[in-house]
Formats: sequence, structure tokens, C-alpha cells
Amino acid sequence: MALRKFNPITPGTRFKVADTYQDVTTREPEKTLLVKQKRSGGRNHSGKMTMRYLGGGHKQRYRIIDFKRDKHDVPAIVKSIEYDPNRSARIALLQYVDGEKRYIIAPQGLEVGHEIKSGSQAAIEPGNAMLLKDIPLGTLIHHIELKPGQGANLVRSAGVSAQLQAKDGKYVIVRLPSGETRMILGTCMAVIGSVSNPDHRLVVSGKAGRSRWFGRRPRNRGVSMNPVDHPMGGGEGRASGGHPRSRKGIPSKGYKTRAPKNSSTKYIIERRKK
Repeated sequence: MALRKFNPITPGTRFKVADTYQDVTTREPEKTLLVKQKRSGGRNHSGKMTMRYLGGGHKQRYRIIDFKRDKHDVPAIVKSIEYDPNRSARIALLQYVDGEKRYIIAPQGLEVGHEIKSGSQAAIEPGNAMLLKDIPLGTLIHHIELKPGQGANLVRSAGVSAQLQAKDGKYVIVRLPSGETRMILGTCMAVIGSVSNPDHRLVVSGKAGRSRWFGRRPRNRGVSMNPVDHPMGGGEGRASGGHPRSRKGIPSKGYKTRAPKNSSTKYIIERRKK
């Protein structure tokens, strides 16, 4: 991925840093893997706004992604690397030898024409999927399942990767991008390599209008509201607003919200870094 900086011809281009999409090979998605995507605008079934600061945005269609990678020992050829408006990473279109087509989250280094495979016979190469127990220690992985056959839950955003650190009986120990170290069943699937589009975090939109294209509406601060609207609202002039907290009164900036009796706590060896 390459980035492009702009000359300050307008206020919107003064700090703008945009993606050049050099790694994207086609603009036409696979029609058989597209479904309609309905927008709620933050409203529920009765029309009441339950999520604020959402609405508008460009019309999008959802790309059906293969999060399970359950087509084992059948080789596939990468037909294209595409942009997906629903996620920060790139996606790759695969065509298997039996003619079936599927989208996957593209790892770094994957190019058109590469052959990839899922299963225990796959090589340790970017894009290949296999059980965690079959992956060598120290390997960078992404697209990780938490329950066998459920589909990938972890490490799916642009540029991230986890590292397989140890094997302990039927579990493997994985260090996640957040810094958390946890045990995961060795019969869960994972994909070799890091997720594509690592420069996504360096993109600067440059203007508020571009956020509106993504469906994000302006978000105003709690200290600028009235006391009836927010716990931090009110006061004469520019008051500090008191202890930082959410609209529902939950403290922020260090307050732990994780349930103390969460069933998955026993699998966490080390919590994420603050």
C-alpha cells in the first residue's frame, strides 16, 4: 500500500493523507458474493434513535467473507485483491479448482496468481489456513477462531497479527495485538501471516465531510451539553465537567468494565497492556 500527501490547495487537503489503492487489482466485485446492506440510521424497529451519531453515508453492499476456511485440502488461486467498504483490510477473491469462488481477508504479501490451501497439508505460507496445533511456534498468525468451526473472531483488522508462543496440552498460547496473552483450543483455525493494508492507520481524512460519507455524524462532547443530557454537562462558562464518564454514568479512563465472573477469564494468562 502507498500513501499520497496533498498540497494545501484547500483547507480539506492541508493535512489530507489518502490511500492510492495500488494493491487493489479490480474495481468490480464478484456479484455472486454480494448482498444488500440495509442502513438503520441508529433507529430501532419503532423508529426511536438508540445509537447516536450514525446515519447517512454512501450506499454499500456487503461482501460475503469466508471466515471459517473449511474447504480443506482443495487448492485455490487468487483471482483479485479488492477494496471492501465494510472493513479496513483488503479482501482477496479465491477460485477453487472445483470452480467455487470465495472471499477471504487478504494477508500481507498475497498477490494475484498465488495458490493457497486450507488444512493440515498446507505449507507455512501467508494465506494458508490450518489448525493452531499444527502451526510452528513463533509464527505470525491472524484470522483466529475462539471455538472450533465458529469462524474467525480475532485479529481481522488492517495490519495486525498475533504470535503463537507455546503449546500446552490441547491448548495453544497466543499473544494478541492488544498485548493480551490467552489460551485457545488447538483445534481452532488460524491463517498464516499478517493482515493486509498496514498503512491504514496513517490515513488522514482531512475534512469532516469525508466522515459523513462513511455514515458518521458529528459527535459533540459531554461537557458542552446541559446537565439533563450528560453527567458532565452544565456549569458556568467552560467548566471541566467533573469526573470523565459516559452518558449513562459509567466512568472512563481506567475504570474496568470487564465482568468479574466472565467465563473466559480462566483462559487469559496476561491482560492487555494499558
